[in-house]
Amino acid sequence: MMRPSSIRIAASSTGGAPVPSTSPAQRRIVGGIVETLRRNAECSLCATCPGIPQTAAKERITGGCAATQHRAAFLEPPLINAILTSMSPNSARLSKRVSNVSCRNAALCGEPADGPIRTIGAHMDPIHLEVIRNRLTSIADEMESSLLRAAYSPIVKEGLDASSAIFSADGEVIAQAAAIPIHLGCLIPAVEQVLASFPRETMVPGDVFALNDPYQGGTHLPDITLVMPVFVEAVGGPRLVALTTTMCHHQEMGGMVAGSLPPNATDLFQEGLRLPPLRLIEAGRPVEVIFAILRANVRVPDAVLGDLRAQIAACDVGRRRLVDLVAHIGADAFEAAHRALADRAEAVTRARLAAIPDGTYRFEDYMDDDGVRVGQTVRIAASVTIDGSDVHVDFTGTSPQLSGPYNCVRSSTLSAVYYVIRAVTGPDIPNNTGCYRAVRITRPAGSMVDPSPPAPVNARTASVKRLVDVLMGCFVQAMPGTLPAASSGQMLVMNFGGIDPLTGRTYVTSELGAGGMGARPGMDGVDAVETDATNCMSIPAEAIEGDSPVRIERWELRRDSGGPGQWRGGLGTYKVFHLLRGDATATYRGERHTTRPWGIAGGMSAPSSRAWVARRDGREETVASKQIVRLSAGDRLHVWVSGGGGYGDPLDRAASLVAEDVRDGRVSPDAAREDYGVELARDGSVDEVGTSRRRARMGATREPRPELDRGPLPALARR
Repeated sequence: MMRPSSIRIAASSTGGAPVPSTSPAQRRIVGGIVETLRRNAECSLCATCPGIPQTAAKERITGGCAATQHRAAFLEPPLINAILTSMSPNSARLSKRVSNVSCRNAALCGEPADGPIRTIGAHMDPIHLEVIRNRLTSIADEMESSLLRAAYSPIVKEGLDASSAIFSADGEVIAQAAAIPIHLGCLIPAVEQVLASFPRETMVPGDVFALNDPYQGGTHLPDITLVMPVFVEAVGGPRLVALTTTMCHHQEMGGMVAGSLPPNATDLFQEGLRLPPLRLIEAGRPVEVIFAILRANVRVPDAVLGDLRAQIAACDVGRRRLVDLVAHIGADAFEAAHRALADRAEAVTRARLAAIPDGTYRFEDYMDDDGVRVGQTVRIAASVTIDGSDVHVDFTGTSPQLSGPYNCVRSSTLSAVYYVIRAVTGPDIPNNTGCYRAVRITRPAGSMVDPSPPAPVNARTASVKRLVDVLMGCFVQAMPGTLPAASSGQMLVMNFGGIDPLTGRTYVTSELGAGGMGARPGMDGVDAVETDATNCMSIPAEAIEGDSPVRIERWELRRDSGGPGQWRGGLGTYKVFHLLRGDATATYRGERHTTRPWGIAGGMSAPSSRAWVARRDGREETVASKQIVRLSAGDRLHVWVSGGGGYGDPLDRAASLVAEDVRDGRVSPDAAREDYGVELARDGSVDEVGTSRRRARMGATREPRPELDRGPLPALARR
């Protein structure tokens, strides 16, 4: 099988040249390539061609694209022939460029009608650019795959809590793996800090840099970022062309509790070991004292160092692939390509933003508390101002810096904003630095989104999820009928830690509890899924049970946990964790105990979350939204995670879908009747006459459904 690095597109000099003999599989691949080029060429060309005025932004998005003829020029038989030829093992033209496909619309792109497409310079031809774009993305994805396959701890190899990206030598994002959005936004400040601490001219081949300090480019202490410079041979010595980066959530970084995520921490020093930007490997030689410090300060050193080595290996995979790529196209072409991709990403992002009506859109929501001042609601407020193709996100009005660990440093706040901008502008734009150039962010000094050290930050995941909720609430107003209701508003990160009396081994294991996704226009929400900024996977019960004396006795969808609506919110989960032996500490970091995931367009909010402990002696104790829970053998921790909000009036939901939900156990018969107005016969079928009468009666007597349904708010939030 031919390696991707060895494939180049070659073009026939005549459009009528015969297409080489290929297999059906190759033809399917070609079909996919051509369709990808068909989709992406329009965006790239519309965004950059001088022949398309900026006032045509809306037409570019809605399909009235002036570049249809232009795009078609790249899909003529010579190109298809070129792709097929490049896949032929007998081809002698693998190294030729597409140099003879001519643009048929000289007025549109500025090229003579019979002239060649430019390859390097102010514009690189879109075919080559698309090939290079996908090559860069595949390298980032391969880095991610390598990291996950080599990782030691369940939170990484099963929960997929790690990310990879490629940066330019100047610290701009070139490509990102399909991974964790909360990480990918955070990598930008991390690389900035590495370059500030270690200027380019001080880097040498074989170096690897590391950091986790939230106030020096990090996010929270368990997330360690590695940066590896990529050098290629050049006249005068090695030339720095890129940086490969990985971020990984480590199982342990020391601190006051196992797992390094204390929900009641009051300063950063309680959260674990702090690493400013440093050289982890110098010119290919590990800095052993750093590894020794790590080993001495964490509870599970084998897992931490194993995951760290997986990160190093993943960075090196990316380095080797980039060296191969640059060897094929040249360092100057590589730099021209990633700059062109960034410019096009910016242009398309701006075009999508320009299609949103100008204005300022405001929203606010509330967290239960900060884990220290229990019961004191935390306010998150934001305004999003659209001004042409520029967007300004302002968090003025957000609560002051918190006593507990739910503060967000710059990197965390940026990750929430950047995720939402990417979500509302579309998945087809290259994931690079150009996506963020149109964005300006205001973070009030001394607020929870701009804290001062040593404010604690370990639980920033929960806060980022809620920042996303608030920003999506702004865009729901700006883009009605296109965005979903609120999802569960949390990724329930719990750690269990202790000493297993059976083996004498110290253990730390993690749980990533998923809730429900908000309902979407025309579709129900997804059940039990990580959404938006987190995008992790639930850790299998077998992984947790094999790593600790914790047994998961129940893991099920929670009935009636999705917000009712014409389109129902996804269901949350119900889990029971049984400690079999010894004593353990569980760090419970929940959300939405006192507020609810909101429904929109007449949809209803989803029920709140809840947790409690059933002690071995029969007593039950309520667990607060954020709490360290002490468990003894025989105790059981019960956890309900909320679902997603509903979309549209529940009375408009097809009665047959409600009956199906009842049969599947997603909705109770009582909820079918009270929320949806559906009467069921004894056999579970819809009572059409009873349903029609009940819905008519409910519609006539109830208040009109609100556009936004938050459900009941706690007293502090109402003030």
